[in-house]
Order: sequence, then C-alpha cells, then structure tokens
Amino acid sequence: MGSVPSPSELSGLPDDELEALAHSWRARAGRGDRGAFGVAHALEVERRGRLRASQLQELPAEPEPPRRWWQFWKSGRGRPPASP
Repeated sequence: MGSVPSPSELSGLPDDELEALAHSWRARAGRGDRGAFGVAHALEVERRGRLRASQLQELPAEPEPPRRWWQFWKSGRGRPPASP
C-alpha cells in the first residue's frame, strides 16, 4: 500500500489490521514521510467510520420522552416533595 487506498480496498480489511496499518502509517507520517499523510488519513477515516457505526448499533431503540422543564422539582409520582 503505497498510494491512498480506495474505499473498496479499505472495506476488505479486518478491524485489527486496519488499526495496525493506521498506526504504522501515522508513525511514518510523523517521521516526515510526505506520502504517508494521505494513506494514514484514509485509514483513520475508515477506522473512525467503523467505530461510529458500531456505536450507533449500541444505542437504545427508542429515546426516552422529554421531561417537561417546569416539573423538574416534582418527585416520582407528580407530587411536590413533603416539607420538613
């Protein structure tokens, strides 16, 4: 892999290999290899996209209904708290 990989090339890589490649290409770029910047960036974009997709699958199916802002002081059953 010497030039910027295409999305189809990146989609065939397993996650652990993608992470290792991104790390090694970023290290090469850090040492001044100008050609490594584009490859490292492409690998990291693919890695972040996969991470985002896996995190979206972990979200709950239905969000909780919003709470009414004026009822934040009420206790669980809609009654005001007892005074001491």
